[in-house]
Amino acid sequence: MKYWIMKSEPDVFGIEHLKSRPRKTEAWDGVRNYQARNMLRDEMKKGDQVFFYHSNCVEPGIVGIMEVVKEGYVDHTAFDPRQKYFDPKSNPAKPRWYMVDVRYKRKLKRTITLAEIKTEKTLKNMKLVQRGNRLSIMPVSKAEWHHILKMETQPT
Repeated sequence: MKYWIMKSEPDVFGIEHLKSRPRKTEAWDGVRNYQARNMLRDEMKKGDQVFFYHSNCVEPGIVGIMEVVKEGYVDHTAFDPRQKYFDPKSNPAKPRWYMVDVRYKRKLKRTITLAEIKTEKTLKNMKLVQRGNRLSIMPVSKAEWHHILKMETQPT
């Protein structure tokens, strides 16, 4: 099993949106970065655990936990010009983009903010805090995962 962090803007698709979906499950579509696409397509496996991260908001941070319930498959939204994530260079015969399905597991007891994460010496090598790393999907080590879960019960 691997661990991940996936970012989304809470006003576009937040943890509450996922929680309200049928079976608390949704396709994680619209990823349009090749490095992130490769992780979706090649590395994410059913059962992998994922931190849900709210980005581009007043207080960015980890707000919940999801699980990968369907491994990488073609992101069909790239083929439809009426879709927000349409890509005219992608086609069903030679798809460019992939997605996975994730299921809501739980909200954290509190948001673990980016500011907090940056102050933790144990997390100094986490991809999330690396300079210039703006990917919407990033791997998380097992040690980082467990450290963040410990932070959840610590007072701020």
